[in-house]
Amino acid sequence: MSQPAAEPAGALATAQPPRRLWLFAALAVAVLAADVVTKTLAVAYLSGEPAVRLLGGSVYLVLFRNPGAAFSLATGMTWVLTLVAVGVVVVILRAASRLRSVGWAIALGLLLGGALGNLGDRLFRAPGPLQGHVVDFISLFAPDGSVWPVFNIADASICTGAALLILLALRGRELDGTRRTSRDEPATDSRAPGS
Repeated sequence: MSQPAAEPAGALATAQPPRRLWLFAALAVAVLAADVVTKTLAVAYLSGEPAVRLLGGSVYLVLFRNPGAAFSLATGMTWVLTLVAVGVVVVILRAASRLRSVGWAIALGLLLGGALGNLGDRLFRAPGPLQGHVVDFISLFAPDGSVWPVFNIADASICTGAALLILLALRGRELDGTRRTSRDEPATDSRAPGS
């Protein structure tokens, strides 16, 4: 009696989402959850209160509502920033289907979680949909954002994810796990067999 032919390893891998995709999704959800919880606590406990000094004045917790982008840029363009954030989320989700790199999974997970956190504020907070102000509450070295702009968990996540993407690009790491050796040479597969 003959044995059925074994399926190629690639067929099994395409039937299940890669582990990198689960890492990407889990990190995005964790960042979004941390952002929503910390913003909810900031609004509940910091509204109308003086800044809370932590770590000898290295960090202050103080509530600010930011109608603009990071560093309070484009404050009169809230609806445009909302649409840009929606576009960023769509691009990240589309790129995730080709995700095979742990580094890219982490970077894109951080970016997606942060983008969704701030997008939620723009959609659901006052003064209204597409015009909501982002809740910022972490100030470094001064209670008023005069040394470093006041930010939140989503902002920190976006900046960290963007820095990681730049590092990956400089090192030649591709979204699919391959490594570009030079501009003239094709990418090489740096993944371990079966990963």
